[in-house]
Amino acid sequence: MSVAPQGAALPPAISVRGVRRVYDAKPAAVTALAGVDLEVAPGEFFGLLGPNGAGKTTLIKILTTLLLPTSGEARIFGFNVVDETRRIRRIMNMVAGGEQSGYGILTVREQLWMFSQFYGLGTGEGWARVDELIEATGLADQRLQRVSTLSTGQRQKMNMARGLLNDPWILFLDEPTLGLDVAAARSIRELVLDWKAAVPGRTVLLTTHYMAEADELCDRIAIVDHGRILAIGTPDELKKRVQRESIFRLELDHLDGGAATLARLPGVESAALAESDAEAQRVVVNLVLTDDAALGAVVTALGGTGSHILALRKSEPTLEDVFVELVGRGFGDESDQAAAAEPVEAA
Repeated sequence: MSVAPQGAALPPAISVRGVRRVYDAKPAAVTALAGVDLEVAPGEFFGLLGPNGAGKTTLIKILTTLLLPTSGEARIFGFNVVDETRRIRRIMNMVAGGEQSGYGILTVREQLWMFSQFYGLGTGEGWARVDELIEATGLADQRLQRVSTLSTGQRQKMNMARGLLNDPWILFLDEPTLGLDVAAARSIRELVLDWKAAVPGRTVLLTTHYMAEADELCDRIAIVDHGRILAIGTPDELKKRVQRESIFRLELDHLDGGAATLARLPGVESAALAESDAEAQRVVVNLVLTDDAALGAVVTALGGTGSHILALRKSEPTLEDVFVELVGRGFGDESDQAAAAEPVEAA
């Protein structure tokens, strides 16, 4: 088994410089990656978002040594994906959503032991690691059950156990919760987070179509389309691209002087009356502030007029808002050109 890296002097977990991948196709060659530059630090949980045909799976295939780049350089913890493939394969693993690897006639325990042998673990070490991961993934009751009889969620837990057998330094997750119910998806996310937190330096690269999942899990996210990275940042940094102001919906019992009273306050860019119901003693105002700090002056001013705040809600942009602004479409609204941009792309 590999020993997960620790310490401050580690090379980047992922280093990609000018990577291009061109597929020979008729009537013309197809460029799946058009000069990608990317660096992921050890210990980072990094997300890769993009529509089908964006180049995500091609990039993952290159990073996991399944596909050669046409040009450029890619390294995993300093190892070159072109000529140091054996070293990389010892320290990485990959789990994909809907994965059907292995044999349905084997039991869960037998299947995992078979993969432990593929990964080079000794017989005793392999059985010990298998039993450890069966417990960790909550499959103790299914350990002697045939793989073909597992539910979708149980099968994906087994796939996660398979992906952790060689104790990888870096784990690639390609839509790992695809098709799972809420409880099963949560279980997979918790398993990944627990595994990553157990040893400093463990790194995860995630592709997903579930924006909330990326927002919850990822330290940083890259948005990819047509083989190029359009933006990289933390979820909050990316959201600020589409909404720099602070927007609040303020519900009051009354507001003397109307919304204009608030619009004159420092830090208030606009104040507009959204609803007014005198009988119900309810007034709703939409506020656009320069930043959150300006809210204090608003609250103070309202207190001085005798108005009482009944409810206050901040309007937050989502990663989907960022995605649509950058890509120009949602995941379910893909153009023919995008769908055809990468013939072998699966995610």
